[in-house]
Amino acid sequence: MTTDQFYTIEDVAKMLKVVYLTVYRWIQSGKIVAYKAGKQYRIKKDDLDKFVINYKRKK
Repeated sequence: MTTDQFYTIEDVAKMLKVVYLTVYRWIQSGKIVAYKAGKQYRIKKDDLDKFVINYKRKK
């Protein structure tokens, strides 16, 4: 069994130095893949890495 690392929206916001709502909007628009666990979102480390790489390429 593989152990994937997951982050909360708050964790991602702190890492990327943006506010919570920005990360939430990225999730809602499909820019970041997130998994809903109950009422909370979790973002897999691999998906966050892909988002960061793609974001850098677009700029």
